[in-house]
Amino acid sequence: MNYDPNCKKCSRLEKFLSDTKNKYPQYFCKPVPSFGDKNPFLLIVGLAPGMHGANQTGRPFTGDHAGILLYETLYEYGFSSKKNSEFNDNLQIAGCRITNAVKCLPPENKPKTDEVNNCNVFLSSEINELRAGSILLALGLIAHNAILKSQGLIGSHFKFSHGYRHILPNGLILYDSYHCSRYNTQTKRLTKAMFCNIFSNIKKEKEK
Repeated sequence: MNYDPNCKKCSRLEKFLSDTKNKYPQYFCKPVPSFGDKNPFLLIVGLAPGMHGANQTGRPFTGDHAGILLYETLYEYGFSSKKNSEFNDNLQIAGCRITNAVKCLPPENKPKTDEVNNCNVFLSSEINELRAGSILLALGLIAHNAILKSQGLIGSHFKFSHGYRHILPNGLILYDSYHCSRYNTQTKRLTKAMFCNIFSNIKKEKEK
């Protein structure tokens, strides 16, 4: 199972979702499912739903700044049918799936270690469905570490580094990127050119 819409493993997150739903009754405010191709070549793993993004819309990286660069790049590299992702826009993704290390909205967008660990069973299930040679793209260190944990791998053997390519023992290939958050893009820690360079390499993998 890679998704449980009624998951209540994390009491802190359950309470925060309930409080947020009371404040924003129109928001999704539930564990956010993955989005995209059911049999993807590329699985993108983010951190967690954003307050006014996926927590509002129910779709990863949709509704806030973090999704702007991601969907724009997915469109440019042929994975997405549209350049922008908006609520109820019938956008389609082919060959790619987007998920998060943590399915529920965390306070201040900072999940605790036990919350990441509780959610890891869902990520593990999703990754284990991938074919050998498929690509994982970790957006940030927490996503990177969650991927490694899901496969029983030691972080010190596969250190996070932007743009780095790791070959995992199960035949999957892991690429690292800084998260496409508002902070990272506005401070130029992650530029469009840096992000596109990773997708160029991923596209080459697909063409092999």
